[in-house]
Amino acid sequence: MSKIIFVTGGARSGKSKLAEELTMQFGAPLCYLATAQALDGEMDERIQKHQQRRGENWKTIEEPLHLPQALAGCDGTGKAILVDCITLWVTNLLFLYEDQDNTEELILENVQRLAATLRSMSTPVIMVSNEVGMGIVPDNKLSRLFRDAAGRANQILAAASDDVYTVISGIPLKLK
Repeated sequence: MSKIIFVTGGARSGKSKLAEELTMQFGAPLCYLATAQALDGEMDERIQKHQQRRGENWKTIEEPLHLPQALAGCDGTGKAILVDCITLWVTNLLFLYEDQDNTEELILENVQRLAATLRSMSTPVIMVSNEVGMGIVPDNKLSRLFRDAAGRANQILAAASDDVYTVISGIPLKLK
């Protein structure tokens, strides 16, 4: 099993920047496994800014749903793999399963598959996820379901990781 690092924090906390720095310590070439989908112009612009910041040492693979399979497919193709981000992946799964009676269970089955894949990797993996449980209780069922699924996903993946960081106002704090 290779090194697994989990980076969490609030929106715009600096977690992606820290994760990129941690990933670059393994040397090039690097793999960036993106879960975001450019569904509008603003998101497309965000994605382009991230790509420009990373530079040419990164091979980008976009996979919004089948993250465990994509991660396994990247194993051995670079010195390290950055997955950004788990929260968007959970969102994508939420919309895929939202009409099911067991939506959260289906999402967490995917997260468990990801955790199992992480244990079998030979390439170091760094994951980014938002900390979503520190605010008010959402006012609708779908938002509460998202918060619960994302929080449980973070717990599962943090437990499966060797190192865990949180980032607050650009300052990283190593938790594990």
